[in-house]
Amino acid sequence: MNIYNILKLFGNINSPRVKLAGLWMLHIMKRRYIGIYIDPVLSCNFRCRMCYFSDENRRKELHGKMKMKDIGEIADALFHRALKLQIGCGAEPTLYPALPDIIKLGKQHGVPYISLTTNGSLLNEEKLEALIEAGLDEITLSTHGIKKSTYEYLMANGSHEHFTALLAALRNIKNKYPQFKTRINYTINEDNTEELKDFWNLFKDTRIDILQIRPIQKIGESEYQNFALEKTESIYRSIIGPLLEECKRRNVTCLVPSEKSFRAITTDSKDNNSIFEELTYCYISPSSCWRDDFDFHTDTFESYSKRKHTASEIAKSVFSPHRNMTHKNVTRKMNYTVK
Repeated sequence: MNIYNILKLFGNINSPRVKLAGLWMLHIMKRRYIGIYIDPVLSCNFRCRMCYFSDENRRKELHGKMKMKDIGEIADALFHRALKLQIGCGAEPTLYPALPDIIKLGKQHGVPYISLTTNGSLLNEEKLEALIEAGLDEITLSTHGIKKSTYEYLMANGSHEHFTALLAALRNIKNKYPQFKTRINYTINEDNTEELKDFWNLFKDTRIDILQIRPIQKIGESEYQNFALEKTESIYRSIIGPLLEECKRRNVTCLVPSEKSFRAITTDSKDNNSIFEELTYCYISPSSCWRDDFDFHTDTFESYSKRKHTASEIAKSVFSPHRNMTHKNVTRKMNYTVK
C-alpha cells in the first residue's frame, strides 16, 4: 500500500464536506482510517537544540516506558482501525528494547503500513534488517543539517560520521529489500535552509523515497530560540524549488508546506483542519492513550465511538465542517502538499 498516494488523494479534495463524508463512510463501514502514533518510551539520547529534549526542566517531566502487555491491549482495542502505525513521534523509539515486538504486533493486526521515526544513532545494518523482517515498511530519519558542523550543532550528541555510515547501510538494505521505504525529515530554520541546495551531495548514493521539509515551530522550550522564518520564506522558491525538481527527476515523493501554508505559520494563523486531525490522529505514550476518557483496558474503538456518538458527530460536521467537535486541543500541524 502506498500511504502517500492516499494522502495525496485526500489532499487534492478541496471540499471539507466531501472529506468528512468520506471519513463518515469509512467509520460506519468499520474500515481503517486512523493513524496511530506511539512513543513506547519517553526519552531520547540526543539533545537536539530545536527540541524540548534540550530543555533540562522538560526532560525531567518526560519519563516512562510502556509495558508490552499494555501495548498488546491497546493493539487489540485500536490497531484493527489503523491505516498506519508510526513508532516514534516526540521521543527516540530505538531506546525501547522490544521494538521488533511492536512491529510484529502491528502486522499481526493487519496494519498495512508501519513506519519508524528515529535519529538512527542506535541502528546499524543488522538491526535494520531485523526490524524489516519483523514487518517494518519505512524508516524516517530525522536530520537538521547537511554539513557536519550544522548537523552536530543542531543535533547535539549526534555523530555525522555515524549518520553517513547508516546511509551506507541503507544502500545495502535497499538492494536486499527494494520495497522498503526510506524517508528523510528535515526541519528548516534560518540557519540551515540554504544547506538544502547541497542536499544531494550527502544523499546522492542513497535511494530516498520520501523527503519531508518541515519549518521550525515552537513546540516547547528549547535551546534554539530563533523561530523567525522571514529569511527562510524569502528564499523558499530559490532553495526549495530546485530541490523539488531534482526530487521529481529521482522519483522522490516530497511533503512540503505550500507557500500559502508556509506564510500562515509565519503569521500564526488558525488551522482550519483540526477536525480532520482529531478524527484520524491517535497518539499513545506511557502517559496517555488517544483520548483522556478512553480506557484501553475496557474500551475498544467501537465501544468508545458508540459512547461518544462519533458517527453522528461526523455526520453533523458534514454540513458544518468548521464546527468544533474536538475532545481536547491537538497540536496544530502544517498543511503539506504531497508532490
